[in-house]
Amino acid sequence: MGYETFYEEFGFPLKGSKLEKLKNFLKTENLSYDEGIDFTVNLCLSDGKIAATGSLQGNVLKCIAVADEYQGEGLAAKIVTLLTSKGFENGHRHMFLFTKTENINIFSDLGFYLIAETKDAALMENIKGGIRDFVNSIKGEHNSDNAGAIVLNCNPFTNGHLYLVETAAKMCSILHLFVVSEDKSIFPAGDRYELVKRGVEHLNNVVVHPTSDYLISSATFPTYFMKDTYKAGDINCMLDLTIFCQHFAKPLNITRRFVGTEPFDVVTASYNIMMKKFLGERGIEVIEIPRFEEDNVPVSASLVRKLMAEGNLDEIKKIVPRTTFEYIISGRGMKIAEKLRNSKV
Repeated sequence: MGYETFYEEFGFPLKGSKLEKLKNFLKTENLSYDEGIDFTVNLCLSDGKIAATGSLQGNVLKCIAVADEYQGEGLAAKIVTLLTSKGFENGHRHMFLFTKTENINIFSDLGFYLIAETKDAALMENIKGGIRDFVNSIKGEHNSDNAGAIVLNCNPFTNGHLYLVETAAKMCSILHLFVVSEDKSIFPAGDRYELVKRGVEHLNNVVVHPTSDYLISSATFPTYFMKDTYKAGDINCMLDLTIFCQHFAKPLNITRRFVGTEPFDVVTASYNIMMKKFLGERGIEVIEIPRFEEDNVPVSASLVRKLMAEGNLDEIKKIVPRTTFEYIISGRGMKIAEKLRNSKV
């Protein structure tokens, strides 16, 4: 049976009965639909039955499946071509592919290179050695046998974050701060990164890096950005932690990873528990530092956002560094406060 017997069905994303049809097809292939998807292409028979499918979430190809009876007919290649073309059209040149481990060879033949795999999933990219080149670019001269790391989102950077960084910096010769690059927070990624850099510039042994797409991103840890729809036990962080171990900890000589205790967010708390076990088994110590408090109240970025929505600048000033406060009262900060007042963020 040739490709000409199929027609293309597109969704931006799919909705209604077409979405239900896709979910049912994925279920037969032991896959589930990711709610963050923004584009899908199906190859369908004349009666509407799906023969193959694939979806795109930003620059990540995922949920790619071909029905057993149509394996070997080049449908996976057609799906990948359509998805990468859409990604390029949207301005993405660096593309990632999320798949089952047993499909690595299929996508290797289609121009994707393995980053990391677990027993359940694999992440690939369309640039050979992309992650190696990224880590080499941030490595610089910051080598140490006693390096530590923190991965933070900082939405925005608070005195709680600063306390965590200052405490960790005293426990290692070099501390690598990785600021999440995924632009899904109300504070823009570039602004979050700059707030962290300016907030820690007094610490000589602290180096700030972006995570790019390689740590806590839609590619490596999608449930991080959909916490409201996932229970703690449902998150899959193993791929993210595997990438950290293989590609970051080893070349940067990171032997400790620091986290703050998490009294509010059950998903992050669960992630910390899994991290402690996974990294500990691989020789990386996970150190939990008690949450910083102001007037017996734990300081968090969510508290800052709540106070911004309320317009309570006096309370905000108590719990953020000077550089963050200056941003919050700037024009850019006022626009964010207005968004917070008009939405639940």
